[in-house]
Amino acid sequence: MEYSAKTIEKKWQNYWKENDSFEPSEDFTKDKKYILSMFPFPSGRLHMGHVRNYSISDALARYYRQQGKNVLHPIGFDSFGMPAENAAIKNGSHPKGWTYDNIDYMKNEFYSLGFSFSRKREMATSDELYTKFEQSFIIDMYEKGLLYREKGLLNWCPNDQTVLANEQVIDGCCWRCDTPVVKKDMNQYYFKITKYADELIADLKKLEDGWPKQVLTMQDNWIGKSNGLAFDLFFDEDSKAKLDTKFESFDVFTTRPDTIYGVSYTALAPEHAIVSYMLDNKLLSKDIITQINTMKATSSIDRQKEKSGISLGLNVVHPLTGRSIPVWIANFVLMDYGSGAVMAVPAHDDRDYDFAKKYDLEINAVIKPFDGKAEEGKAFTEVGELFNSQEFDGMNSKKSQYNIIKMFEEKAIGKKTTNYKLKDWGVSRQRYWGAPIPFVHCDTCGLVMEQKENLPIALPDDVEITGEGNPLENHPTWKHCACPACGKDAIRETDTMDTFVESSWYFLRFCASPETLQKAAFTQDEIKYWMGVDHYIGGIEHAVLHLLYARFFTKVFRDLGYLEFDEPFDNLLTQGMVLKDGSKMSKSKGNTVDPDAIIEKYGADTARLFILFAAPPTQELEWNDSGVEGSFKFIKRFHDRSSHVVACGSIPSITHATLSKEEKFARKKVYEALVRANEVYEQKHTFNTMIAGVMEAMNALNAQTNSDVWSEGYWILSSIMEPVIPHVASEISEKYFGLKNLSKQVVLEEVFVEDTLTLGVSINGKRRTEIEIPTDESKENIITIAKEAASKWLEGKEIIKEIVVPKKLVNIVVKG
Repeated sequence: MEYSAKTIEKKWQNYWKENDSFEPSEDFTKDKKYILSMFPFPSGRLHMGHVRNYSISDALARYYRQQGKNVLHPIGFDSFGMPAENAAIKNGSHPKGWTYDNIDYMKNEFYSLGFSFSRKREMATSDELYTKFEQSFIIDMYEKGLLYREKGLLNWCPNDQTVLANEQVIDGCCWRCDTPVVKKDMNQYYFKITKYADELIADLKKLEDGWPKQVLTMQDNWIGKSNGLAFDLFFDEDSKAKLDTKFESFDVFTTRPDTIYGVSYTALAPEHAIVSYMLDNKLLSKDIITQINTMKATSSIDRQKEKSGISLGLNVVHPLTGRSIPVWIANFVLMDYGSGAVMAVPAHDDRDYDFAKKYDLEINAVIKPFDGKAEEGKAFTEVGELFNSQEFDGMNSKKSQYNIIKMFEEKAIGKKTTNYKLKDWGVSRQRYWGAPIPFVHCDTCGLVMEQKENLPIALPDDVEITGEGNPLENHPTWKHCACPACGKDAIRETDTMDTFVESSWYFLRFCASPETLQKAAFTQDEIKYWMGVDHYIGGIEHAVLHLLYARFFTKVFRDLGYLEFDEPFDNLLTQGMVLKDGSKMSKSKGNTVDPDAIIEKYGADTARLFILFAAPPTQELEWNDSGVEGSFKFIKRFHDRSSHVVACGSIPSITHATLSKEEKFARKKVYEALVRANEVYEQKHTFNTMIAGVMEAMNALNAQTNSDVWSEGYWILSSIMEPVIPHVASEISEKYFGLKNLSKQVVLEEVFVEDTLTLGVSINGKRRTEIEIPTDESKENIITIAKEAASKWLEGKEIIKEIVVPKKLVNIVVKG
């Protein structure tokens, strides 16, 4: 029968739906596999990056079902977020309606691709039930001291009109819209992720066997643990007077205590408390105040482009030498790291050197190369010998750090300190389409948690999305409520949560059975059975944001008693981007490929085959129309050649010894494909090499005519390919094998036992020909056969020596 992708795919999609084919068992005695792809934002349509992501996870899920595993392969939607509000503004729609319409459309796309997701565990993070459980967790975290509220300088996106976490500022711009980020002073809720900084670093070692090294390095660098010296720099008397005696000193941190004697100026961030005091009390000229405010309004990335500074007219005293050191504001000093103040050593730091040269500040060298004088006109930043460093002169600069810190501690003027780049996670967002933070502001009681029995605190539907301000703040009634503690009139918190909160625990929610879903977020028995996620698939762009937050939430939930493990994801596969014409697919570039159009023209199996065959999953994939056409042609051949198969209820029993050379070779290639498939599915995930192996086996089958060999071949090959092209593989399997072959396959070692060997024949070391001999042939016969094959090179020659290298070659030494 002619291959019809539409007919076959519709049939099997209906079959899987009607038979609940992909629902996991609740029998927790079975071996399990939890296969998960990072869930999508419901933007409206799938793109080829989605197809690649979910084709990988689906191949693994289907394979492990064949192996008899109890497989959880769920899907959901990360459905809160700014794009829904932006769409509402643009189209005059409601974010909720826009979101759920998109979810419905994308779900249909998922199932048109044959993805074997559990339908009964589908969810969206904007579901009120999801919000209810999440708000309960937030209250527990607050009670545990892991959530707090305070005022601070926050990253503000002027375009999206909302706060961003540090991790959401990419190169100084908003991670979503690329707008330069500015700093804004306002109240914010924070998760105390810094409490887990050491554990987040230490537990990276547990992931070394299952996670890409690149991701582990990125997380380690982001947390940014560094050891050094912390000490106070005290103002001189004149400076104290200028500051109305409000400040005695400020603290600095350095990872280079060996350069302490070379400090020639100090620099504060423009947002530092001392600077703010001087601004508020007009202790600076109008011109300088304007310069500082301009610097504060500049994004952190723009601040790094050109170094600029402002002298504050203040001085501090060097803690060891007593020298006077000027205090500056520098645009490269940020409040995000350390205390927002640095000691500057221009002789031994490139950045400090450039700044000092620009403003004609002192440059005091205290380290020199071991073999001579440092190069002039630049900072010397290598390890060297200390000089101009009092009792430390002559010491190795690196080794001196311990001694200098020890001296600071003995004098009680400083101490060894560990610092982190990681800051507490700010989670407040000034927008409508997000999970409300479950707190109330009461004039009498202050900040009060909502009672759990009142959850969820759901969003009002009657809002106007204009793009100006927070719709919840502007709503006439929603924010007005009674205080849960005293009952008096109070105001509900109008900030909503960062959407990364939802994605930090969704993988736990999927563990909940349909019976549990309404009653609890999950049960301990379900979590204990399903977690950790055996295979997690997603883009490298989530290496810091989502993956770090998910690890943090897992450790928090452990400490709250919800679960008993430390890490959520056992194995991580980061798939490469899908490119077209050498660039990432995007609507703005006009180089997108619509999955629906590919399905309509070629079928879902073709899209899946191409996406897994075109490149290894961790590498970038270049879209190629001819490659898609080639994938379709292969599937058509795979379908059409099944006509050589004889229907059978079990794999044919074949006496290998009686087969012809071509038949033996075909069996060998089929079982080689099976061995490779097992390695690919369980270890390597290089689906392209597996598919290539199947193609080689198909060619070998086609070179022989034995119907039993054909039937055995298709029994195995359709099983191997079912995770990749499930519709046509299932159609073939049902027609010829009653679906019985979609199960674990046994490798027969007999097919790899060779009856014959091919040996090279060399004359005086130069390869001339080759011979095929029985594997048990005697040495004498091997030499005889070799001489016959090489007779034309032996004519008129005297044979001096005959050498047989077992299983490799025959070398005949001649003269004449």
